[in-house]
Amino acid sequence: MIKALIFLGFILIGLCISPWIVGNTGYVYIAAGDYQLETSLVFGIIMLIVFYALFQVLEWLVITVINLLLRSRFIPQHWRRRSAKKHTLIGALAIAEEDWPAAERAMIKGADNGELPALNLLAAARAAQHQNKIAERDQYLARAEAQPMTANAVATTRTRYLLKQGELALARAELDKLAPTSKSKAPVLKLALELYRAQQDWEALKLLLPILKKRQILDDAKLTALSVETHCALLKAASLKGEDALEQCWQWLSRDERNQSEFLAIYAMGLCRFNRKDQALKLLSKKLRSSPESALLEVIPQIVTAHDEEIRKQLLKHEITHENNADYQKCLALLYQQTRDMKEAKTCWQNVCRLAPSKDSWLALARIQEQLGEQGNANQSYRQAVNL
Repeated sequence: MIKALIFLGFILIGLCISPWIVGNTGYVYIAAGDYQLETSLVFGIIMLIVFYALFQVLEWLVITVINLLLRSRFIPQHWRRRSAKKHTLIGALAIAEEDWPAAERAMIKGADNGELPALNLLAAARAAQHQNKIAERDQYLARAEAQPMTANAVATTRTRYLLKQGELALARAELDKLAPTSKSKAPVLKLALELYRAQQDWEALKLLLPILKKRQILDDAKLTALSVETHCALLKAASLKGEDALEQCWQWLSRDERNQSEFLAIYAMGLCRFNRKDQALKLLSKKLRSSPESALLEVIPQIVTAHDEEIRKQLLKHEITHENNADYQKCLALLYQQTRDMKEAKTCWQNVCRLAPSKDSWLALARIQEQLGEQGNANQSYRQAVNL
């Protein structure tokens, strides 16, 4: 309704001003050499409008023809790109469905004429990896490596695949190309952590620990567990190399680390290996003054003999507070067996079987009971061991 009223308004305005236009047509005179043109102003304006319209039509026709010629020349390439996009989409959907053979075929078809062939090749390598097609996987990675800006991505991918394959030496060679540092990406650092642990390269792990802490790759609990595992392995390896290596590794630890029971226990065992038992007992006795911990309780029976009274006194000071500690009771039982105090050893083994029953603890109790002539109780303990 509004549009009709607007059109009606224009018509009425035209009717009102048309007599004035007809009566005032104006005059246009154009002279060019021997040619002269005389016409009214209205007709001249109309001709200009018509000429401009014809010029626009001609321009459109020329541009259309040029586009058709150019497009016809590049039509095959355009078709190939469209086909590559189609195959890439099919491959991506196949990967989402974990249809690895279809994903590999589609990604390779879309690699040659795709906009980002490196992505197609890496996806094809992943599909080949899931099919255990090692030769094809390596071929795809080599082609992807030839693409610009893909060296780090290909090296990371190849390292991960070699690690899963169990080729640790080859994986380490690829990882060394990446040279993990504090500026490396998180996936590279995680990969380095996994590979170093698989190779049991504790020296490399020790150097990696500060980087993992700085970049917050692991939470505090996992980082602490990894630190303990690494330093324990280093101390054990050093104790096998020699006394100097053991001392050097021990001095590498911070003061707080040297006070940890896990490290102290391994160091004490190493000292005994090199005939430095007195120093080991001194360190153990000092640590036992605060609280006997499981790591120390495990090695004390291996170090202490029946003649070492001082450390036994240190242990007995915690008898009341550690009455329900299975590791403490087991340690006392083994020490009592060294002094042939079988009744006390039997009591401690009974506590162990009550607190943390296991096959070994029941067997140990049964042997003690046999030595004490308690054959019936021994048979019962043997049955308990069999049931576990």
